[in-house]
Amino acid sequence: MHERIAADLRGEIMSGDLAPGDNLPSTTQLKARFGASSATVQKALQLLKEERLVIGRPGAAVTVRPRRQRTMHPAAYMAPAATGAPYRWLTEASKHGGQASTKLLEVAETVPPADVAVALNLAEGASALLRRQLLLINDEPVELVKCYYPLGIARGTALMERRRIKGGTPTLLAGLGFPPRLSVDKVAARVPTQEEYSALQLPSSLPVLRTLRVLYTDDERPIEVAVMAKAGHLYELQYEFTAE
Repeated sequence: MHERIAADLRGEIMSGDLAPGDNLPSTTQLKARFGASSATVQKALQLLKEERLVIGRPGAAVTVRPRRQRTMHPAAYMAPAATGAPYRWLTEASKHGGQASTKLLEVAETVPPADVAVALNLAEGASALLRRQLLLINDEPVELVKCYYPLGIARGTALMERRRIKGGTPTLLAGLGFPPRLSVDKVAARVPTQEEYSALQLPSSLPVLRTLRVLYTDDERPIEVAVMAKAGHLYELQYEFTAE
């Protein structure tokens, strides 16, 4: 019951029905609305506090925190950055306020998950290059990203080095003769894995938004597959399309 109460209130916060600075209904009002006990209502409010959506102080009403949900525009990250410019994710994320940064966690050859292998057209059991990193805003983890590359493209390049790539991998790939032409996303809401739970410092088992992105160059050749996970209650994705 407390999870269902928290879900209803969370939905009202995320939709804007409960705006930043608004007081949540009182415990008495929530008890009547949901037919719940005081203890159940308090457990629901505690979940929202742990999710950093509301603020509660002794003797005061529980209020909605300043807007936490950010709208991200994935299409803005595909194009290579201009010469000398930072990785486009850093530029776009900074537009929402705060200082964006990346932390490279791992660079290794590995056998990728089955869906990644299929997207890269790899033979069963074949390896790819993995670059795993954490994206942060104001030193707060935002997104766990695992990027996989065909070894035929990655070997002998800066992709194999354990260091950040100036301008991001789209810029490097374009310089190698593999300009990004098409990006295809598959987005799903899932219960976080233990790795995602820890890396993103999630407060509970709330779903993450998992994006499987396949980046193609000329002749529909896949050059990168990215698996990205972000907290579902803090981020939304915006895609824009034109009618044909």
